[in-house]
Amino acid sequence: MYYIGLDVHKKTISYCVKDGSGIVHAEGTIPATRWDLDRWMKMLPQPWTAAMEATIFTGWIYDHLKPHAAALKVAHPLMLRAIAAAKKKNDRIDANKIADCLRCDFLPECYMAATEIRERRRTLRYRNLLVHQAVQLKNKISGLLMEAGVSYNKQKLHKVGYFKELLATKTSMRG
Repeated sequence: MYYIGLDVHKKTISYCVKDGSGIVHAEGTIPATRWDLDRWMKMLPQPWTAAMEATIFTGWIYDHLKPHAAALKVAHPLMLRAIAAAKKKNDRIDANKIADCLRCDFLPECYMAATEIRERRRTLRYRNLLVHQAVQLKNKISGLLMEAGVSYNKQKLHKVGYFKELLATKTSMRG
């Protein structure tokens, strides 16, 4: 079995491939794209298991690597730092430490939700953001109307076409 530590970032992934005795077989950095991951996986010795620290980018990489790995684990970032704390720290060293933690079964694993659940959560987070922004915008419009001394119907304010209706009455009041 080969053990791979992955240090994942927005644009790059640093990796370290070790065998069961801890000998490094390969290490380096690849761009964080699906195409580069596919090309990199073709060069890996078989069978392999990998681990990476949980980040915002972990989900798509996990989903992409999972079908090809004997096992794939995600490490809890805070607990991993406590185990693999070092004075010297860079991406290559981090990947090496993650590979060692995986190889020695010291990896503080965290829960990785199923793809469908993560997709649903992402959709709900986005919906929540849109609702929040819509409410902010409606409150801002309401404040601007009050500031300008325009009377309005609070229930109708957020209905389609009411703003045009308000503008039409405002211009007819001037004339």
